[in-house]
Amino acid sequence: MFYVYVIKNSQNGKIYIGQTSNLEKRLKRHNGQLSNKRKSFTYKNKGSGEWILVYKEEFEERKDALKREKELKSFQGRKFLKDKILGP
Repeated sequence: MFYVYVIKNSQNGKIYIGQTSNLEKRLKRHNGQLSNKRKSFTYKNKGSGEWILVYKEEFEERKDALKREKELKSFQGRKFLKDKILGP
């Protein structure tokens, strides 16, 4: 299975949209429990907050997950996330 996920920083409210085949391991990377790139968005924007999973979708194939990730990163996708999931 492949996942498209949205995480939100508990301190500053920033969101990150990504895709992975191992969601649990990926969340640990975002939160610094496993090594992470020092130039990554979530590393730079962590502050003292934690990245919390707020939305996920499952896909059988990576190509479908990549397509959905791209859709969520578009203007309409971000509007969907804001309106339906993240709230005001």
